[in-house]
Order: sequence, then C-alpha cells, then structure tokens
Amino acid sequence: MLRTCWLALMLLCGALSPSVMAAAPSIDLYLRPPAFRDPTPSPNGRYFAVTVPYKDRMNLAVVDVESRKANLLTSFDDFDVVDVHWVGNDRLVFSLGRINTPTGPDSQDAGGLFMTSRDGREARKLAPTVREMIRTLQIAYRSLDYLAPVEGSDEEILATQWDAGSEGVFRVNVRTGAKEHITFGRPERIHSWVLDRHAVPRVAVASIKDSVQEIVWFRESGDSPWVELLRNERTHDVIVPLAFDDDNRTLIVASNRGRDTMALFTFDPKTRRLGEMLAGHPRFDIGANELGSRILGIVLHPRTRQLLGFRIDGPKPQAIWIDERYERIQRTIDAALPGMVNQFSRDIDGTKLVVSSYGDRQPVRWYFLHLDRMALEPLFESRPWLNGTHLVEMQPFFFRTRDGLELLGYRFLPADYKPGQKLPTVVHIHGGPHARADRWGYGSFGTIEAQLLASRGYAVVVPNFRITPGFGAKVFSAGMRQMGKAMQEDIEDATDWAVAQGFVDADRICLSGASYGGYASLMGVAKTPDKYRCAIAGLAVTDLALLMTSNEGVIPSNRTGGLQFWYRLAGNPDNEADRAAMRAVSPAFLASRIKAPILMYSGVDDYIVPLEQPKKMRAALAAEGHSVRWISKDDEAHGFGKLANNVDLYNEVLDFLDQNIGSPKPAK
Repeated sequence: MLRTCWLALMLLCGALSPSVMAAAPSIDLYLRPPAFRDPTPSPNGRYFAVTVPYKDRMNLAVVDVESRKANLLTSFDDFDVVDVHWVGNDRLVFSLGRINTPTGPDSQDAGGLFMTSRDGREARKLAPTVREMIRTLQIAYRSLDYLAPVEGSDEEILATQWDAGSEGVFRVNVRTGAKEHITFGRPERIHSWVLDRHAVPRVAVASIKDSVQEIVWFRESGDSPWVELLRNERTHDVIVPLAFDDDNRTLIVASNRGRDTMALFTFDPKTRRLGEMLAGHPRFDIGANELGSRILGIVLHPRTRQLLGFRIDGPKPQAIWIDERYERIQRTIDAALPGMVNQFSRDIDGTKLVVSSYGDRQPVRWYFLHLDRMALEPLFESRPWLNGTHLVEMQPFFFRTRDGLELLGYRFLPADYKPGQKLPTVVHIHGGPHARADRWGYGSFGTIEAQLLASRGYAVVVPNFRITPGFGAKVFSAGMRQMGKAMQEDIEDATDWAVAQGFVDADRICLSGASYGGYASLMGVAKTPDKYRCAIAGLAVTDLALLMTSNEGVIPSNRTGGLQFWYRLAGNPDNEADRAAMRAVSPAFLASRIKAPILMYSGVDDYIVPLEQPKKMRAALAAEGHSVRWISKDDEAHGFGKLANNVDLYNEVLDFLDQNIGSPKPAK
C-alpha cells in the first residue's frame, strides 16, 4: 500500500539537531535502526530510493530531491527491504532480508525479487521469498536475483535465476514479468557471472560436486562456445575474475598466486597467464578474498565501466585513484570533511556525485557534490541522534598470536577514561566465523555493542581471529580445523594483549558474541575457566556435528559447496574421528568445565542456528547444577530486528555485566 508522508530529511530540513539530545544517552539511541539506509539516486538524480524504519523493519521510500517529499512504498513487518536498484527513473526492484545479524545484512529465509513504480501505482512480485516457497511446499528451489541494468531501458534488467543447482542469466521485463534466457548452453553448477563492457555474460564460475574446487569458464563472445579457463581451490593459488579491461577481452582478476594476500592483476584468457599487477597490499586482500567473495577493490565508472581506481579494506578504508580527476575530487572532499572516510560514486549527468562520509564518532552522512562549483549539499543522516558526545574513538590495533600471526582488532575506551585505570572489559567475538564482520565506523553488530558498553564505562576489545577472510591466505588457512583450538587461542592472545596495555582489569573480563561469537564465548569459559568471569552467548552453536546433520537448520541442505566447506573447516560428522574431534570442542559436551555465569539469547525462528542448539547447552549446564540467564524472542531469527526486543536484551546484558564484572573491585 502506498503511503505519502514527509520524512525528516535531517540535514536538509533541520528537523533534528544533535544539540537537542540529552547528555546521558539512553540504550535505545544505540539500538535504533538508521533513519535512512543506502540512499540510491535515480539515473537522472531527481529522486533517491532509501530504506526507512516502519513496522520495526526497514521499508522502501522514494524521496523527491527538489520538493523533499517522500513516498513510503512498502510496509513489510517480517523482513527488511535490501538490495534496491533503479530500473530507469520510474521503477525499482528490490529483495528482502535482515540487516541486523551478527555478520551484516543477510537474505536468510527471505530473498525474492519485487518491483514497484516510483509513485506506487505499479507493483509485481517477480520471484517469491524462500519462506514462501517452503510454506507452499515448492519442491524445486528457484530464485531470481538482480544482476545488472539493461542500458537505456526503463522496464528491463538482467537477473540470475537459480534453478536445479545452477544459475542462468535472464533478461527480465519487470513490468510484465516476462523472462528471456540469454545463457543457453552454459556449463552446469554456475554460481556467479562476470559481464563484459556490453553487459554480455562471458565469464561463469561453477562449483564441482562434493568439492570446494571451482571452475572458471570463459567465452570469446556471446555466441562462442564455453571453454574451461582455470580451476581454483579455496585459499591458495586463487584467481577470481572481477571485470573486463578496456579492450573488452583482457580480464581484471584478484589473485594470490605467488603471494599471501589477494592483489589485482590483468589476466590474458588466451595465454591463461597473469599480467601486470594493478594494486596489492602486504596485509589486506583487494578485490576478493580467499573464499572467492568480492570485497573492496576495483572502482569502475558506472556507465563506461572504465577502471578509475582501487579501494583497500584496511584498518580504515582507503581509496587509491588512477584517474587524476577523481584524485583531485577526493582531495577536495577530504579537505572539506577532515578525519572522515569519504567515498563517492554515481556521476549523475556529469554534474554531481553522491558522497558518503563517516567516522568512528559520526555515523554515515550523504551529500551531493556539485562538480561545477565543487560544493557539498547535505542530503541525509543515518543516525542524527548520535554524535561525538555519544560515541568514543574506535582505535585499530595489531596483536601477535602465540604462533606468530599478526591480526587486526579494535578497542573502545569510555570517554572519561584516565590513563592508568584498569577497567572491567568485554571481549566481543564476531560471527561467521569466516566473515569480516566489524570495520571502522558505526553500524555493525560489534561496533553497536561496543559503543553502547563504552557509554556505560566498560572497555571493549573487538579482535579478529584466524579464518577471518580479507587478511591473506596464511591467516585464513590457519583456521582450518581450529575451532575451539587455535581460533580460540587467538581470542586469548588478544585478551592478553589488552591486559598488557594496562587498561584492562584482568580479574573482570567477560566474553560476548553471537552466532560463532556465541560459540566462542561458551568455549572460552570452558577452555580457560579461570580467565573469564562471564560469557554472553547469542544465537550460539553448541554442538558442531548437530549443526551439520540436523534437519532443523539450513547448513545441511547447502550441498552445492557450503556443506563441503564446513566439512573442511570443522570436520565431517560421518567420519568417526572427525565426530569425536568436534565433540571435544563443542560446548554442549563441556558443561562440567564451566564455572562462569552464562547469559544466552536466541530468536525462536532462527534457522541458521536453530533453537535446539542453545537449548542443548542450557540442558547440559542444568545437569551440572549451573543455571543460565535465558532470553528468547518470538518472531526473531538470526539476530533481533525489533527495537523493543533489542532494548530488552541489552537491559539484561547490562544488568548481567554489572553483577559479574561491573561492580567496583573490592580492596585486597
């Protein structure tokens, strides 16, 4: 249903000033969903598609830049609107997901593909959600995902359709729903594509059954036969195709062949050799990680797809421009918005760019940069109720593990911290585990929790650990078969680093995390029961073998590579030795070792880590006479989406911390 409203365009309208906010921040200030998320301009720059909070979810709205009037176009109350794209200037397509998960936005049991017109008069479901397919007992899973625009069309897009274990590319009319398959004769088991400069699918990446290997296929033109270009095995000697170079034949790829981190190279499909290295970093992957997933890397012009520069996802994101004009623009913006990460995109009619600007103490803001006069026009603020009086510095640090790896982490100290103080401390462990979940800035699961706890006087340490992607093959590979072992020792080593810095009270440290972070929090108090005083375990895996065998979760059903990767990461439960090894590092079987108080929380509808997992832990602890502070919420899944539920959760968390590590330490 179309709803017309006036949204508070914070900077444009002056609807809310940070000076109005109370000096003592309330919990909900940190936990509220953003006022605006991912504003995306129409091709003509006249409108912005944004998502805004409505019915406890992020729903789609379109803002007229000239009149400041906004139309709320959706009213979902079970999923958030994600992955929004314009189709011309009058229509949009989007999918559904959940933005508040331990590792960032995730489709989970949502997905689907939907169209709406800018004025709300047209609407069409192009593909159902996963949940709908399950509830209607559809046997064959078939998805449809946006891939690219069709140049000059206000009705058509290119989309990938997953069907019978492989993806094909279709030309889809979003107004009528008509689809035309344009990749007949493709290889089987395709899961990703690369389009050439004319939007022709010419590179396809396919999985191999019962393997973590992949095949990269290539064709000279849209009518040429497919030929096998190369094979990848995750972590080493990986070549990930990203784009076509200016000649529309040479590829730009990310590779770690002959090096540790992924760097950007040219690649000649004829000789099948890497060419010139375009950009590389000794510590951080660029363009793709060892899993083959795309990360910050190449920056292409949105229309011509010309290579403009590179981005590096380091302690703070960094841009390197090879286009002199863009380099000058970057310097101008950085001078106007000092100390921020300033990024820009979408050259609209050659007259203006969209700039996003954020810092550790300033949530993201968006601007127009008018190129004719090099002036910034404020557009949106994501969280205008938070500023430098509510947020503390997010300090990057590197620590060395006991076996010599160097890993990145972040620390947060309360605003009133005085050198020499030893504070009660929370070590926050990210989810995944093979995900880089927390980056410099504000808005990820870990940074939100850390800033909230710092506002209450706690120090917070957010370490990465081996298997976290983006830090090179050595760090990633060192995590294989190390859950509960070396991966856990990395958390211990980060804790010891923080204690050695002098700001941590070694007798008042608590572990906290969700998903894998929940697992690691429980493992921490089981493996080293005298090191940590308590554990907060959200959405926690407690039995590794059960995670891969239960029919209540999604991981066992992912047999196109996902389950094989878990076998490689943790073990194969069909193998007796592997099953015994997994049992030895599954918290549900280690309850007798745990002495610390435990708080556990879960979503009743979680199908990533089903409720049977935390329930098994609670029962094991109860059998040892160990009670658990237990929080479960209906209509929540792998991460709480409703503000009231998050406020309830963190009221409990703060009370739990105060009881266990937050009270003043008695004099000895």
